[in-house]
Amino acid sequence: MTYRQICRALHEMSHESQPPGGEAPAREPSRLRGMTDHPCQPQPLVTGPRNMALLAFHDARERPEDAAFDDAPMGYALVVLWHGAKVLMVYERERECWELPGGGIEPGESPRAAAVRELREETGQLLEPGELRFVGHTRTALGASGRVLYGGVFTARIERPRTFVPNNEVSAVHWRAEGEALPGGGMVQTVDEYIVELCRD
Repeated sequence: MTYRQICRALHEMSHESQPPGGEAPAREPSRLRGMTDHPCQPQPLVTGPRNMALLAFHDARERPEDAAFDDAPMGYALVVLWHGAKVLMVYERERECWELPGGGIEPGESPRAAAVRELREETGQLLEPGELRFVGHTRTALGASGRVLYGGVFTARIERPRTFVPNNEVSAVHWRAEGEALPGGGMVQTVDEYIVELCRD
């Protein structure tokens, strides 16, 4: 199952658990059930909508980008793409949430190749693999089950962004200035906001 499929399933589960007519509050961090409340478990760095939590961040000095981890698989890649001082955010249709572009790593694909592909598929922005700079690995827990995955985080700069065309996964993109409210309301993945700050110059 890919990272996108995992998140889609978790999105459906979260809707099932909501009261009739109820909506999850925008930007309200979620708690990990049975995880962060346990006195022996370390607290995550940050939590976010859809029961997502960032458990750890290993920067590029600690491990190479093709590193393997013993406790969980490498499941996804994220791109922090800058245009001047603004960062690219995408509005994911099914999760109804503003996020960083990125997605699951396909069999035989490197995290860097996945980052380039997902950026192209979701936003139409075209980068060569060598234009990406590896920043580090995230360790995240997804959903009420707390399933753990690692992700590769990359950053890059672009001078002339291409025009965005809505697609099956992403309905809108926005080049976000620091501290700016995102258009149209909706949730913002606070885990991704934390990652942006880690990558900010």
